[in-house]
Amino acid sequence: MVCAVKLFFHKAEKVNIIDKINFVKSIMIAFLQNTLGPYYQYIKFIHLFFVMIWLWSTAVGFVHYLLPVFKAWRRDPDDDDIRTMRDWVMERFDHGVIYEHVAFPMILLTGPLLWIVGGWTPASGWFVMKLVIILGIYLPIEFCDYYLSHFGGNKERLRKLGDEAAYERGVQRHWMFFLVTSPPIMMFGLMVVFLAVVKPF
Repeated sequence: MVCAVKLFFHKAEKVNIIDKINFVKSIMIAFLQNTLGPYYQYIKFIHLFFVMIWLWSTAVGFVHYLLPVFKAWRRDPDDDDIRTMRDWVMERFDHGVIYEHVAFPMILLTGPLLWIVGGWTPASGWFVMKLVIILGIYLPIEFCDYYLSHFGGNKERLRKLGDEAAYERGVQRHWMFFLVTSPPIMMFGLMVVFLAVVKPF
């Protein structure tokens, strides 16, 4: 009997905690919707602005500089001039990608705000698919890209350390990363924009 009473109060306490959490969450969502609702279009503009930077800021550098010099290096890997140009372009690209890597956190910040303020729910199929693409594909890619461009894989830092073997590994690892990730980035990038703008389902 005593055990049954304890179990009853334990369940009641758990339900009460869940109710409190849901209540607080509802208040927070209502507060954000009431406070930021009048600024929905401005948040949307900021979100789309950073999406454009994230998707296109490195496109010209990649297509017209990085890609041609790496193709030339692959054709003639022993040419010192081509190798010097490859290394210079790669280090410049590490710097240029900063714009993309500033934009991505801003997308992750403004995206949920648009979702909350706009009143969207998981019942919106386009939203769920967009979320799956961003969390399942882009988030891991961006984590790797941050590391390769700014942290352990940063080519300028490796060059200053004087370890030529580590530098060469860093360059080739980053190039392989580009080869693997560029097709899905282009394909799913357009898909995410299409889903967000058209909302087909």
